Amino acid sequence: MPTITVNINQVDDATSVAQIRSHAIDIDRPAAKGGHDKGAMGGELLLASLGGCFNSNLLAAIKARDLPIDDIAISVSGELAATPARFSSVDMVVSSAYADRETLGKLVTMSERACIVANTLKNAVDLSVRLD
Repeated sequence: MPTITVNINQVDDATSVAQIRSHAIDIDRPAAKGGHDKGAMGGELLLASLGGCFNSNLLAAIKARDLPIDDIAISVSGELAATPARFSSVDMVVSSAYADRETLGKLVTMSERACIVANTLKNAVDLSVRLD
């Protein structure tokens, strides 16, 4: 199986940069947590990765079917547990004004099944994906 590699390098006392192919993403903590707020925290990026991975699959499924859906919005929320620090549950809500809710629901299910991040997290947290 192929391997995906991301390189993380320290920038200063609180900030790192992730090198992903030709992309760079700053990672930091808010000032209130001792950071410089130059980027998102790792946990925030985990939620963004889930939403981005899912949406990439959803948009590919929409394109493959030549459907007129162009208003997808996704909200990803993680419930924090105390000790050890982790997400105990993650909820992803997909919104669209597309009238054919049955077709959209099928695409959401297909996209969840195809998402690497969702498949990885399912055994670690209570993950729910739903259409708004």
